[in-house]
Amino acid sequence: MTYFVQQFLNALQLGSLYALIALGYTMVYGVLLLINFAHGDIFMIGAFLGVTGSMVLGLPFVPTLLLSMTITGLMGVAIERIAYKPIRHASRLSVVITALGVGLLLENGMLALTGADPRSYPSDFITTTTYEKWGINISNVKIIIIVLAFVLFIGLYLIVQRTKWGMAMRAISYDKFAVPLMGVSQDQIISLTFLMGASLAAAGGILWGVAFPVLNPYMGMRVGWKAFIAAVVGGIGDIRGAMLGGLLLGFIEIMVPAYGKSIGISSTWRDPIAFALLLLILVIRPTGLFGVARRQKV
Repeated sequence: MTYFVQQFLNALQLGSLYALIALGYTMVYGVLLLINFAHGDIFMIGAFLGVTGSMVLGLPFVPTLLLSMTITGLMGVAIERIAYKPIRHASRLSVVITALGVGLLLENGMLALTGADPRSYPSDFITTTTYEKWGINISNVKIIIIVLAFVLFIGLYLIVQRTKWGMAMRAISYDKFAVPLMGVSQDQIISLTFLMGASLAAAGGILWGVAFPVLNPYMGMRVGWKAFIAAVVGGIGDIRGAMLGGLLLGFIEIMVPAYGKSIGISSTWRDPIAFALLLLILVIRPTGLFGVARRQKV
């Protein structure tokens, strides 16, 4: 039982990180029906901005987090205005190619700026303290990651469900052509969506760098794809689904190597088994756990 609780906490930490990134994917898709394939690289930018804030400016954790979320959020707005707005009514293929191009630009731009050497946060960025109770160890870093991820999710959920901005986001997701007729600025709501999604990705990037202290310009590709799959499994377009999908992926990735050894399954099978189980969920429920099928006129 002690071993299970320990692995449960590890899974909750990893799943919380995936969920933070998946929320950005699902917000943009929910409003624009756009899969922002550059979102994983925005997550990488947020992590590197955190390194700059902590090592160059000497800022502690909270100011670094707020600074990175602010700058990355504004960068998300700029990307939408420069790259996506001009092709908002173009074909889906054009949008997908543009998103992939933006992602490559961010990756290689960061590679040119920082080089290929991996980076990490300074050792005193967060002083790690480990607590032990009933044979279960949990660090303050793990507590911060889990609590902060759920606080941000609840804050986002309340904004979407209880504010006029959130109501406008939901209205655009249903009918983006009718909303401007009601006096709501479509451009402002879309910019707000990218601002919030990119800020959450930055928070995920810094927390990822604290938990797994090896950062490189290509880190967003692998993590971003996993978070995207988590959003799809949860039902892309629904923030509850993104949170649940991220947690589910984290649990599978931790539990497979934790218990696979006892039945002869190597830890190298973690990713194939995780994705196979997620694909099985999509076969049973193609719209994801919280997704709703929509009719399209042809």
